[in-house]
Amino acid sequence: MTTVFSVANQKGGVGKTTTAVNLSAGLALQGISTLLIDLDSQANATSALGLPKEEGKSLYPVFHGEGTASEKIQPTTTPNLSIIPSEVDMAAIESELLQKENYLTQLANLLAPLRASGRHRAIVLDCPPALGMLSMNSLAAADHLLIALQCEYLAMEGLGQILNVVGQIRDAGINPALNVGGIVLTMFDVRTNLSRQVAAEVRQYYPELVFSSMIPRSIRLGEAPSHGKSIFDYDPISPGATAYAALASEITKRFSLA
Repeated sequence: MTTVFSVANQKGGVGKTTTAVNLSAGLALQGISTLLIDLDSQANATSALGLPKEEGKSLYPVFHGEGTASEKIQPTTTPNLSIIPSEVDMAAIESELLQKENYLTQLANLLAPLRASGRHRAIVLDCPPALGMLSMNSLAAADHLLIALQCEYLAMEGLGQILNVVGQIRDAGINPALNVGGIVLTMFDVRTNLSRQVAAEVRQYYPELVFSSMIPRSIRLGEAPSHGKSIFDYDPISPGATAYAALASEITKRFSLA
């Protein structure tokens, strides 16, 4: 059985792509066959794993009936981890999807054969930093939403918005099975009162959703993408690698992936 996770947040700069990339790598290193799908036209997840941003290699042609999602899968240097890259053209999908019938379920339809094949135990969708058409499609295609939430001011405000969107998608019958799989606290700085206060407040309001593993604010996590490597390849003994390994283990257990 394939489990699909959407890693999303309408805000940029919250560690969303960092989480999508390193969670995928962490799951793969546990022996779980994982597919990362880069849906962001900036293609940061693509370059973070050392792949070029090439025209025609993303899901963009598939949205227009050219080929299949499985044909776009590429291997990475991490065992058990594959990727469907992104490209600049993916930005056009935001407006083009609106011209299609059932525009919110286009991605779900593209991924249905991949799900049925059982080729991957986990599929991780890295969304653009906005609640546009691609992010909404990812929620319509996913089993679980994973929210990357930075431990900074105004974090709670954006959280309420995305939780409301999940409820709307369920209530409208677009994806009745969608649930909030969990909240990943990112950019945690134990030295600051603000980080500790935000983490405590989120845990108080959503005790069942927040993962125990917190992702630290880390220079090494910021450097890794520029080398085209996950944190496990770039600095496997760093606090960032330790945190993402713990998160991957927690998610594996919570969703019975192993």
